Amino acid sequence: MHYSGDITYAFSSVEHIMRDVNYGWALRYVHANGASMFFIVVYIHTFRGLYYGSFTHPREALWCVGVIILLLMILTAFLGYVLPWGQMSFWGATVITNLITAVPIIGKNILYWIWGGQSIGNATLTRFYSLHYLFPFIIAALVVIHIIFLHMHGSNNPTGIHVSYDETTFSPYYIVKDLYGLNLFLIFYAVFVFFIPNYLGHPDNYIQANPLVTPPHIVPEWYFLPFYAILRSIPEKITGVVAMLASILVLFFIPFFIKPETRSMWFRPISRSIFWIFVVTALTLGWVGGKPVEYPFVQIGRFMTFMYFAYFLIFSLAVIELERFFWSNDIYYESQIN
Repeated sequence: MHYSGDITYAFSSVEHIMRDVNYGWALRYVHANGASMFFIVVYIHTFRGLYYGSFTHPREALWCVGVIILLLMILTAFLGYVLPWGQMSFWGATVITNLITAVPIIGKNILYWIWGGQSIGNATLTRFYSLHYLFPFIIAALVVIHIIFLHMHGSNNPTGIHVSYDETTFSPYYIVKDLYGLNLFLIFYAVFVFFIPNYLGHPDNYIQANPLVTPPHIVPEWYFLPFYAILRSIPEKITGVVAMLASILVLFFIPFFIKPETRSMWFRPISRSIFWIFVVTALTLGWVGGKPVEYPFVQIGRFMTFMYFAYFLIFSLAVIELERFFWSNDIYYESQIN
């Protein structure tokens, strides 16, 4: 109601919301930190799905819809980051949208079409504002589809075993359990909103966008840093863009080429060890993405990029075959008894 999607007034309107609108500061901090909380929950949800094998048959469609939701969330968050029209907003948008020029022949034409001109300007901000509030409706529709697919085959569980007897009722047991977890998370969320509201943001975004002054170190929001690190790790532009997109899209295809004999990693100790290496790899990529492009961060980023893709394309498949061999020879069974 108070934001103005015009480059002349966008920054001032955000400051107006913060300083003059009743509880405008609270609404903005809840919104800005809420995006970070949303990504924390979704990333944990994704890692949990990988750990417990939620992507395996018969839940392939459920997993694929979830990955599409993640992609739309990333796009929506990027569009929203541009709207305050601070230095990081402007230059982050400049860097990310320029990746489109990696598309051969028509890349520059697509970029100008998205910008609405020869450079980022008023048309760009207006359409980003429109898309930022339209995409959540698409996400909401996909969430409904996600839940429908979930109810088709039921929720997964840590053991990965489905039984139709001796079940626990959702009310009151799971409601109480979920409310307890929700309350703890809301306390964590409230700490950021009321005590350290700008901790997850960049201070340069409180400087109005200036196309003539480039920040010394352009970084996106923290939840984009792992993908940004992968992009920076590869010197060639088009290869880096493909690798960045592949780092997300690989999740879409894993139900079709990773098919373990046992769904949950509870019963697969080798896969469990490799999984935690993958978690450390993802966290390290996030750390590297926020560092300058210099030694040793470039070298660490390249190694971790290799490890990221190796988890899906090499380690997971090799470990599954190894575990299949062990299961066939009762090695796992004997080790569990001992």
